[in-house]
Amino acid sequence: MTPQLDIIIVNYNTATHVVACLAALRDAPPATAHHICVVDNASTDMSVALVTEQWPDVDVVALSANVGFAAANNVGIRRTSAPLILLLNSDTVVPEGAIDRLVARLEASGAVAAGPRLIDATLAPEVSFGPMLSPWAEAVQRLRLKLAGSREPWARRYIARHVSQERTVDWVSGACLLVRRAAAEEAGLLDERYFMYEEDVDFCAALRARGGRILFTPAVEILHLRGRSFAATGRAVSPLYDRSHLRFYEKHSPRWAPVLRAWLAMRGRAIR
Repeated sequence: MTPQLDIIIVNYNTATHVVACLAALRDAPPATAHHICVVDNASTDMSVALVTEQWPDVDVVALSANVGFAAANNVGIRRTSAPLILLLNSDTVVPEGAIDRLVARLEASGAVAAGPRLIDATLAPEVSFGPMLSPWAEAVQRLRLKLAGSREPWARRYIARHVSQERTVDWVSGACLLVRRAAAEEAGLLDERYFMYEEDVDFCAALRARGGRILFTPAVEILHLRGRSFAATGRAVSPLYDRSHLRFYEKHSPRWAPVLRAWLAMRGRAIR
């Protein structure tokens, strides 16, 4: 059967989690005809051997160097051909029927991309969508992220309400992002200048710039064990985030970029 959906999973030193991710897809496979492609960013933890041995039907692309999240996803997109693409983190666990419901919501809504509600390892909802980045929008988003991590009942109630409504948004998290191939190709795929962070916001901005609509839907829920790949690197997250953050402002809001650069320098995080 010709695949209607390509599931692309980028892996970097998350052997345990990519195996769990694939096991969930094997145990409760989507009814939608699909193909799975794992793109490995030169892992050193036997990820490639484990996936190749346990999932012979999965297409494994073993890169010779860590090219970053955006570029690795693009490798998978270019290698596949189905009309729908699901970018899926290696540290996710997909419950039965979730992908089919996400496909159904995308098709029914007419959106070009859609993202589900993400929940963390404690089953608390994440704030996995938001407005286009600006200083004010980021301040509001950071407050929401802080509330999402709070144990205060009122904060939990606020976040629960915030993530319980299906809506059109500016971006959804690249941890689980379903997109129409035609729209992705028209947008030029993901911008490979982002090694990690902000590539999903930038990609959604490119989709919207061409008239596409981005859908967040709580009708679908995916477990997201956040940050596993960076936990495996032993490298500080902040410098990579800061570089991507600054690159985003230089591309989309250049008048704010010098302000951000100066602010980072004041905090001892100057970008060279």
